[in-house]
Amino acid sequence: MDNSLFCSLVQLGDDCLVLGQRLCEWCGRAPTIEVDLSLSNLALDMIGQATLLLDYAGEVEGSGRNADRLAFHRDAEQFRNALLVEQPNGDFARTIVRHFLYATYAEALFEQLSHSRDDRLAEIAAKTVKELRYHAEYSADWIVRLGDGTADSRSRILDGLEWHWRFIDDLFHDDESWIDCAERGIVPLRQALRTDFEQAVGAVLAKAGLVMPEKVRGVEGGRGGRHSEHLSMMLAIMQVLPRAHPAATW
Repeated sequence: MDNSLFCSLVQLGDDCLVLGQRLCEWCGRAPTIEVDLSLSNLALDMIGQATLLLDYAGEVEGSGRNADRLAFHRDAEQFRNALLVEQPNGDFARTIVRHFLYATYAEALFEQLSHSRDDRLAEIAAKTVKELRYHAEYSADWIVRLGDGTADSRSRILDGLEWHWRFIDDLFHDDESWIDCAERGIVPLRQALRTDFEQAVGAVLAKAGLVMPEKVRGVEGGRGGRHSEHLSMMLAIMQVLPRAHPAATW
């Protein structure tokens, strides 16, 4: 088994899966019907991306696990998602900030992955990047509307930035498996994408009359399985049915 490729695919798939599940939690609770449908569609995109990536990870592993098995039958410490995506939704503004930061990062990442030397990953990335481009534009539009809106909406966007900014170092962390894949031309180094990410985020914040948050001491560990308590609580809900009936099919 190509362990580095398996670990890197799990990182990519877990980011999509966990954030997709978080967005699903908004179903029926969004500020308007239109936003409710939009967030649900974003969630469906991410669950679809997770399925493609985790199915491929299972094939690389070669032990019979597929996307469902990897999604529903691992404990929190076996997940390799970034800490950013597991953060609770908070209010609508905090959710938008989280999605804006992730989508801006992921759009650049999957654009690079679409040129991967691994043909299967390149094919998945070429499909995914089109969806992520919309995610980035959608969330950026809300950042400007809320940041340049009322005093209350601006305050909530600033609160979201303050909450999530400490997880940016973790989002761009390159672990040993990822670096090995980068050296083989399968993935780009995440750190190489950071300058462009910060410029893109800064440009959107400027349109909203906001400035980039100051550098803070980062919280890291997601790629190594060191997660916040929020992930365990989310997985308890997401996994309860498949774990209660592991042999069920539908």
